[in-house]
Amino acid sequence: MIMVELPFDPLRRAEEIETRVMDGSGRKYYRVRPARYYGGIATADLVGCNLLCAYCWNYRRNLEPSACQGWFYHHAEMAKRLVMLARKKGYTRIRMSGAEPILGERSFNHLVGVLQEISRVDSRMEFVLETNGIMFGARPEFAREVAHTHRLHVRISLKGWDEGSFEKISGAQGRYFLLPMEGLRNLLDLGVAAWPAIMYELFGGKGIEKVSERLKELALRPEELEVEHLEPYPFVLENLRRRSIETELLGIGPVRRSQN
Repeated sequence: MIMVELPFDPLRRAEEIETRVMDGSGRKYYRVRPARYYGGIATADLVGCNLLCAYCWNYRRNLEPSACQGWFYHHAEMAKRLVMLARKKGYTRIRMSGAEPILGERSFNHLVGVLQEISRVDSRMEFVLETNGIMFGARPEFAREVAHTHRLHVRISLKGWDEGSFEKISGAQGRYFLLPMEGLRNLLDLGVAAWPAIMYELFGGKGIEKVSERLKELALRPEELEVEHLEPYPFVLENLRRRSIETELLGIGPVRRSQN
């Protein structure tokens, strides 16, 4: 496995990773699939992220995206593939998942192109943008540019309740801890349908309380916090152990493998 020195600067890593996942205006993907989430959703799985979260199910591809299998798609081609899959399955929702859609100017422009093309091809489709929110915090102009996008919903995954937990969970330097929340505020201030999400097994009750307090301090709405649950893949459990998250951050006992 390729090793990355932790903690790293997520803005610098975003620049580096973007060069590996963009080819002209094309973005690297490794599959398009139906998924059960959100009541059924057509999903394009990306590679390349500016974080390396210990619990990420796509960790290996995001660690070094240029070394994994994938294909570069122009925004119009990807939009049409997603709409075709959604129609075939009877879905009205589309998303990108598996990595960070926004790493910089080029990947953001690709995303905007996908959103515009989906709206042009089938205006009934809703788009769920799953993001860590860092670039919406670091680049407020990105939030302004998507503010009037048709049927856009933005889910921002928070990676910790303070600098220390953010650093352990995401692998990025703790000083960037507030950027996702600032990104969320930038979107909400512009009227974008956006909400925060956390991984329960890494936060626990105490972590949820702390992040809720922080959201209140930033005039955000903790009652809209979405709670998701860990997929205990063996390599995920190993990543958690390597970062000592199992004993120091969970607060609800050790992570155990599913018996199912």
